[in-house]
Amino acid sequence: MSSADEFKEAGNKAFSGRNFEEAIECYTKAIQSDPQNHVFYSNRSASYASLEKWEEAVTDSKQCIKLDPSFIKGYYRLATAQIAKHDYNGATTTIKQGMNVDPDNKQLGKLMRIVKSKKADEKLKANQAAAASKMAAMSGSAGVAGDSSLSKEIMDLKEQLRTSAKDMNIVQASVMTAEKSLKVNKITIGELEGIPMEEERKMYRGIGKMFMMQSRDEIFDHLKGEMKDDEKKLEGLKHKKEYLEKRIKSQQQNIIELSTSG
Repeated sequence: MSSADEFKEAGNKAFSGRNFEEAIECYTKAIQSDPQNHVFYSNRSASYASLEKWEEAVTDSKQCIKLDPSFIKGYYRLATAQIAKHDYNGATTTIKQGMNVDPDNKQLGKLMRIVKSKKADEKLKANQAAAASKMAAMSGSAGVAGDSSLSKEIMDLKEQLRTSAKDMNIVQASVMTAEKSLKVNKITIGELEGIPMEEERKMYRGIGKMFMMQSRDEIFDHLKGEMKDDEKKLEGLKHKKEYLEKRIKSQQQNIIELSTSG
């Protein structure tokens, strides 16, 4: 085994134990020994992503793709980091490039759906801001007209809208948390799958600030269980988000109509 492979193996062990800083150091040494190996850049990109160092993750995944344009995981790594950086147009381009290599890749297809959802969120927030600005400009008109009952109705609707917006913020934060957990577990499973199976081999799973020694299969079962829970949670949050989007849109429209009728 070459020194580069030994450093990679050490990096894989550190990654499976969720010691991402150490994994980065090991993969860096592997790259120094063999700078043309695309897998080393892919693995280091995954480690940077786990630490939310997105700029570094982008740089490494781009180098990975440059060295081997057929390596589909490089596109997945790059698009994931671009999404985290809110570079949705860049992520869309990366995903399309990856799907030119593997048109039926499910992971890239799922990332494309995430990008579309993120873009829809940004559009919703922009619409909310525009509606709020318009309502602020119109709010004085009802008061000038002297219609106290209409003014009170508008104020009540605004309060309902603020409550809906708070609920939406909570749901969006929960979605981000669940997506992050799902993403980290997927990355970890991907790296574990790249580690050769060895009889009676033990690994460490991070639990808070502690580590528990477990077999490879036990860690797989735990991660897959967490992913199943996160996917179920995301499905429920998706329905709640859709309901809130409709409610907010209706409340905004009602306020605008009442304001202009004054």
